[in-house]
Amino acid sequence: MLRKDFCYHQIVDSSAHFCALMVLTLKVISCAINYSDGILKEEGLRDAQKKYRLTKLPSLIEYFGYCLCCGSHFAGPVYEMKDYLEWTEGKGIWASPTPSPLLPTLCALVQAGICMGLYLYLSPKFPLSRFSEPLYYEWGFWHRLFYQYMSGFTARWKYYFIWSISEASIIISGLGFTGWSEISPPKAKWDRAKNVDVLGVELAGSAVQLPLVWNIQVSTWLRYYVYERLIQQGKKPGFLQLLGTQTVSAIWHGLYPGYIFFFVQSALMINGSRVIYRWQQAVSSSFLRGILAFLNFAYTLLVLNYSCIGFQVLSFKETLASYQSVYYVGTIVPIVCILLGNVIKPARKAKARKTE
Repeated sequence: MLRKDFCYHQIVDSSAHFCALMVLTLKVISCAINYSDGILKEEGLRDAQKKYRLTKLPSLIEYFGYCLCCGSHFAGPVYEMKDYLEWTEGKGIWASPTPSPLLPTLCALVQAGICMGLYLYLSPKFPLSRFSEPLYYEWGFWHRLFYQYMSGFTARWKYYFIWSISEASIIISGLGFTGWSEISPPKAKWDRAKNVDVLGVELAGSAVQLPLVWNIQVSTWLRYYVYERLIQQGKKPGFLQLLGTQTVSAIWHGLYPGYIFFFVQSALMINGSRVIYRWQQAVSSSFLRGILAFLNFAYTLLVLNYSCIGFQVLSFKETLASYQSVYYVGTIVPIVCILLGNVIKPARKAKARKTE
C-alpha cells in the first residue's frame, strides 16, 4: 500500500516529493524481513541477518516509534529496528553511560551551514533550466560537458545539507552513537546517522567507492536486503545482481524515466570502474598503476556527472537530449570498458615462492 500510494503521487503530482514515504517504505520492509529471519535457524544466515534478526514481534508502540521517529522521518537516514529497540531500552552499547553528543552535533550543523551556503551560491549560476534552453545547445562539446559537471556538483550540495541536518538530529538524540574506536585512547563514534562523506564523493578514485560514501545508509540497506539476497548460494555476485539492485533503487525513488536512466547508468559505471581497477591491480609498474588510478578517477568524474542529469531533470525527453548533447559519452565509455574487460583480461600475479 505504501508503494502504491507513493507511486500514485509520483504519477499524478510531479512537484511533490514524498521523502517521508520513501524512508518509511525501507523501514517497514526491513522490519518485516528481519522478523522473518528471526523465525529461521541461524545456520545458513549471513552475518547481517544474524545481527539484525528479530526473534520477538515488536509491540505497536515500538513499531510506530521506529517508523515515525521524527529525527529521520523526512530525509532519513534509515537504521535497524534492533538498534532502535536497544537504544530505547538502554541495552547494548547504550547500557553504560554514553559520551556527550554536543560536539559531533555542532560539527554536523556547521557542515550543514556550509553546504547550504554553497548550494545557494552555485544554484543561480548553474540552473537546471539551462538544459532546455537553445543557448546550451549552441555551446561546444567541452563547454556542455563542463556544465553537466557543474550542474551535478551544484545539486549534490543540497543533499549534503539535508543529510547533515538529519545527522545532527540523530546524534543529539543519542541514537547516532555506535560505540568506541579501537585506538588508544578510545574515541566515541557517531556513524549511525552518517549518510555522506563529502570529500569521499567529490574525490572518489573509483565508482565502486561511491555507494560507500553517498547515501550511505540506503546503500547499506540495498546491500543487505536486495543485493545479498539476489546472490544464489555457492555462486559469486555479478552484473545481474548489481543491475537488479540499482533497478530496485530506481523504482523506490519514483516512476520517472530519469531515475531509471540514472540507476541503469550507475550499474554500467560501477562495472566499468571495476574493470579499470582490475587492470590497475594487475600491473607491476608504479607509474602505470598511477596512470590507471588517475584514469579511474577521471572516468568516475565523467560518468557520474553525466548520469546524474537524468536524476535531476527526470523527464524522458530532457534526459535523452542532455545525454545526446555530449554524444552519449557517459554511456559509451562504460560499455567500452566492460567489453574491453572481457577481451583484455589482466594476468594473475605470480605467487611468490615460499622461502625455507
